[in-house]
Amino acid sequence: MSKAAKGMLEASIKEEAERKERLRQALPAAVELLRTRQAGLIAAREIEEFVALNWLEWHGGTLRLTVTGSNVCSQGRANSTQARGT
Repeated sequence: MSKAAKGMLEASIKEEAERKERLRQALPAAVELLRTRQAGLIAAREIEEFVALNWLEWHGGTLRLTVTGSNVCSQGRANSTQARGT
């Protein structure tokens, strides 16, 4: 693999990791909007990304949190609690 191709691959991997982290941080707010029946306030692109990651799913015309999404939220809470405790 050429240096240029390797550099592009590394940049792509970094961008994907940054995108997932951004979505991981945005998920709790989206879940709160779902809980309060304000899903219309979640950006359509963000919904598409959450669904693609299997964090949210469409169910009978409504969005709901998946088990995976719930785990992502739980991990985020655990990590933020752990960061405050150290």
